[in-house]
Amino acid sequence: MANVLYDALFAPHLGKQTPFLIDANGQVTTHDAFLKIVARFAHAICAKDVQPGDRIVAQVAKSTEALALYAASVQSGAVFLPLNTAYTAKEIAYFVEDAAPKLILCDDSSYDALRGIAASTGANLMTLDADGNGSFPRAAAGQSDFFPTVARSADDLAAFLYTSGTTGRSKGAMLSHNNLLSNATVLKDYWHFTSDDCLLHALPIFHTHGLFVGSNVSLLAGGSVIFLPSFKTDDMIANLPKATAMMGVPTFYTRLLDDDRFTGELVAHMRLFVSGSAPLLAETHKEFETRTGHRILERYGMTETNMITSNPYDGPRRAGTVGFPLPGIDIRIAEPDTGAKLPQGDIGVVELKGPNVFQGYWQMPEKTKTEFREDGYFITGDMGMIDDQGYLQIVGRAKDLIISGGYNIYPKEVEILLDDQDGIKESAVIGVPHPDFGEAVVGVIVAENGKAIETSKVLETIRQDIARFKQPKQLFEVSELPRNTMGKVQKNVLREQYKNTFS
Repeated sequence: MANVLYDALFAPHLGKQTPFLIDANGQVTTHDAFLKIVARFAHAICAKDVQPGDRIVAQVAKSTEALALYAASVQSGAVFLPLNTAYTAKEIAYFVEDAAPKLILCDDSSYDALRGIAASTGANLMTLDADGNGSFPRAAAGQSDFFPTVARSADDLAAFLYTSGTTGRSKGAMLSHNNLLSNATVLKDYWHFTSDDCLLHALPIFHTHGLFVGSNVSLLAGGSVIFLPSFKTDDMIANLPKATAMMGVPTFYTRLLDDDRFTGELVAHMRLFVSGSAPLLAETHKEFETRTGHRILERYGMTETNMITSNPYDGPRRAGTVGFPLPGIDIRIAEPDTGAKLPQGDIGVVELKGPNVFQGYWQMPEKTKTEFREDGYFITGDMGMIDDQGYLQIVGRAKDLIISGGYNIYPKEVEILLDDQDGIKESAVIGVPHPDFGEAVVGVIVAENGKAIETSKVLETIRQDIARFKQPKQLFEVSELPRNTMGKVQKNVLREQYKNTFS
């Protein structure tokens, strides 16, 4: 029996002497050299008695070796569980207790803090540092460059990714070999990736976007990757002339646009810019296209499903939308309570079926059951609509819905109106407790270039364009919106900050 994911992503490149990873210092690792690291790592994994299906937790900095650890987990039949490098020891304790890994990899600086956690669960704890050193690479150094790949079927688990847990404790989304491979295969073709491509990669690899979109698609295509540890404008400007494609979150693009060195000439040779993980402002779309002649391609996905939709490669890329369902994926807009399909143009919850949809939440069968309809559609929790041209628009999370005086208010509608006002760079609209209405609409705004905004004038201006019950009862100006590592605005933080506004 084959190992579905390894055989597709990695095995075809054995012996290939072309560049695969180019790090920030210009160090090149060929495809074949990378796979030799992978084989040695797989031996080191098995030496710690990790059996097929056992979990490997990795809270390590992005590096060539960190990506090789993912590949070695796949080759040895283990289940890879990457964790955000910003998590504290207390947060990691929850993930370790829940996932019960056989092996934990961390940076040397975290070793002492995690030692007790590993010991309490019986896990082996080893180190892998940002420079590629550590006890784990040392243990792998003397191993063979050949590893007999462990057989894994399409439905066997390849990875866990934990959801953010903003509405409760984090849930481990179980992703199979076929969940990951089917999505990478579709994206490679849909976005026209080939072995001639060089992807500029500054995303973290503990998240779907950087690991399963950026890395897997590049591996499947057989191209090369400029593998930067993080986003730094200087590094991006220096490396863009060497790349053909870039994947990023909206803040990557706004930071590039803030730099005068980012010109159309600098990216004239590029063929694709992809944005995701958070909505891209229409203003950013427009400014980017004016500056470079390129139209950013927005797509939509989530931890449990990888990518779901994409604006077209050939065809109009519409600001404010996330495009069409990817091949093989069925989408419907449904009434949240009943699951009844809604007509085109109505707002409802986005639901989908497809080979990309996860296998459920780890050790949470009842929670898993509530997230699927009886006919097998997964309930995303995102509210959206299909517009008159068939494009999907996401209007917010179901949990972000504001119910004021019995009326439903979708924050995105108000945010679009606020963002269109002179002097406002971006906004976030939330609902906060109100003694009369249950919830009241509050807007949090960021000014362009630090300019002061007369909030009373903004409220007066938008009054004619939106129903009274949707109008913000108050606006607050801040220097920046709170975001997570993938650029998503943390509305739960804003709701907590402004919860006493009307009390």
